[in-house]
This record gives sequence, C-alpha cells and structure tokens, in this order.
Amino acid sequence: MDLHCHLDLYPDALKLLPEVVKRNQFTLVVTTSPRAWVATSRVFAGYENVKVALGLHPEIAERKANERDLLLSNVAQAPFIGEVGLDGSPRCRPSLPLQRAILEAVIAECGRQGGRIISLHSRGATTEVLDVLEKYPSAGKPILHWFSGTSRELQRAIELGCWFSVGPAMLSGAKGRELLSKMPTDRVLPETDGPFATVNKAPLMPWQAKDIVGLLAETWRESEDGIHAKLASNLKRLLSDA
Repeated sequence: MDLHCHLDLYPDALKLLPEVVKRNQFTLVVTTSPRAWVATSRVFAGYENVKVALGLHPEIAERKANERDLLLSNVAQAPFIGEVGLDGSPRCRPSLPLQRAILEAVIAECGRQGGRIISLHSRGATTEVLDVLEKYPSAGKPILHWFSGTSRELQRAIELGCWFSVGPAMLSGAKGRELLSKMPTDRVLPETDGPFATVNKAPLMPWQAKDIVGLLAETWRESEDGIHAKLASNLKRLLSDA
C-alpha cells in the first residue's frame, strides 16, 4: 500500500498504473492542483484500489490560487483530499498567508461535508498546520505525510488525532527514525512520495512503500508478518468511514 504518491507525475504513468493496481492493496494518488485532480480522476477511473485525492500543493499556491474555487467546490465529490498543507521553507515562506487562507478554506469545507481523509504537507510549518487542524476538529482524519517537525509538535499532532504516512526516504535519516519511534503504531501507514522521493537516485515506485516493513519491525519489536497485519488493520480503520 502507498498512502501518498504522485502517480500521475511519473513518466509513462498510464503504463505504470496496471502494475500498481496488481502489486498494491491500496494506493492514494495525491494531486497538486484541482485541475490535475479532474483529469487524473477521469484517466485513473475504474480501479477500486486506486483513489485520487483532490489537492492544491502549497509550493504552487501562488501559481494555482485561481483554482481555489474549483478546489472548494469539489470537496463534496472527493472522499480524499491531498496534497494540501503549508510549506514554510525559505522559498515558499513569502506565500504563507495565501497558503494558510487556502488551507483553512479547504479544511473548513471538509468539516462542512462531514469529514474527509486528508493528506497534509507540513514542511517548515508544522505548528501552523496543527493550528488549522485544531480550529476545525470535525474536518476528518488528517494524515501528516513525511512528518519532519519537532518531538513537541509530534506530541501535539498525536493529541489532535493525526495519522502519519512514512516512507523509505523519510526513514533513511536518524531524525525520521527517531520520530517514527514516538508515533502511535496504530496510526502509521506507508508512503513513497514518488516520483519526488528517490532511492539511489531512482524514483521510488508505489510498491516500494513496503520497503519500510523491516525497519518498522525493528523499531516496534515485532515480526515482519505482524507489521504487515498491523498496517492492513490500520488501513482498514482509516478507510472505515471513507
């Protein structure tokens, strides 16, 4: 399973799609703009284990701000939202006020529509993302993708009921593994963030999200079979109301 990948942005995505369908129990394809969601939903239709999330990536908030109304008007038709969030890195920090306005609007709309599963970007702006989630507690089930905040922010996220999607790239560093050790095991799911995340300079494929199983087994002191069962149980619970 892969709870955060940009399948539509791989080269030859349509050729890759049948392989993903065959190999993965479940794949969440996050989009970077509402127009991309409209097109990708149409092209990837018909596969029960591939879901396309409605998104507007914070890195391109200024460029895609004119799609805000399209984003909000489609929340009612989209059980999955992503990739949305905030990016406080130096390059994106100037657009933070716009990013936050878009994020608040979409999170509020998720609440009005009865809650959604939401895959969230929070690089360099974890506290600000958590502030928005705390303001709209009925928004649904937030999944913090590739969490890179502090231990204190992690604890706050846990208290707010957040889930976490973690992948090989995140867990390649000591900080990522340390954060993993503090996450609730019943709210962790695998991701790749491919094709942007890579291993040995090659884009991670959606079926490579399972490469974290060995590290999870070591961290949580369980067998790999136990980890597979736990992840399947976590996914079932996440999707129970979707």
